[in-house]
Amino acid sequence: MARVDRLREFVDRLHPSGLLYATYEHRLIAELDRSRLPHHVAVLADGNRRWARDNAPGQPLVAGYQAGSNKLKEFIDWCDEIGIPVVTLWVLSTDNFTRSSAEEVGPLLQVIEEMVTDLALSRRWQLHPFGALDLLPEASAELLRRAESETADLSGMVVNIAVSYGGRYELRDAVRSLLAEHAASGTSIEELSKTLDMDHIAEHLYTKGQPDPDLIIRTSGEQRLSGFLMWQSAHSEFYFCEALWPDFRKVDFIRALRSYGQRERRFGR
Repeated sequence: MARVDRLREFVDRLHPSGLLYATYEHRLIAELDRSRLPHHVAVLADGNRRWARDNAPGQPLVAGYQAGSNKLKEFIDWCDEIGIPVVTLWVLSTDNFTRSSAEEVGPLLQVIEEMVTDLALSRRWQLHPFGALDLLPEASAELLRRAESETADLSGMVVNIAVSYGGRYELRDAVRSLLAEHAASGTSIEELSKTLDMDHIAEHLYTKGQPDPDLIIRTSGEQRLSGFLMWQSAHSEFYFCEALWPDFRKVDFIRALRSYGQRERRFGR
């Protein structure tokens, strides 16, 4: 299917309108200041269900999830082409998982599993699925863990995949891990309270050892983070796009990078 999509894209680009768009796209890429590119880009891929209702009426919502998955794969390619070292994709929130029916979550999980499997088989990137994996069916959680272990030896771009993710759950898990670590070493709660600092907490986050996201993109016109990377996003730059995720284009991504490069980052100063 991926080869068919690439062939269709190639044919479309041979059309005069496609050639014009490709020329514009290449010009925007050439104009990017490579010294001001983000090292870590995170995306809230929002709007898949709305896209399905508008573009696939009468079909199950999984049509939107599949279109969104295809776009995520494109997005990863774009980031790799530009030279972004770390990418984070939020594909399923804890709210979606706990509030939606099994009939809706099941097909979405299947699409996510297929996407992760395809990415792992490509042997191009290090995959790091994270989230409250204990909420997932064990088979799904095991598939995600296996994809991470099977790509751990790769030296390419790091692709974080936030599945069953919620910012409050992440902080909960970080505190639990921190307390367990110190309890194992014999540190008392009183001692810990006197020495605890922000770096200690950061070392127990899902993204430990990675740079915080420089740029966070959200599609579908929503202008909020919904708890995404609450700790890590303290000094991130945000870019909100009206397009529904499956309609997000490479030129939209380049514009986000251009906007980022034009900003003066203050890091709280």
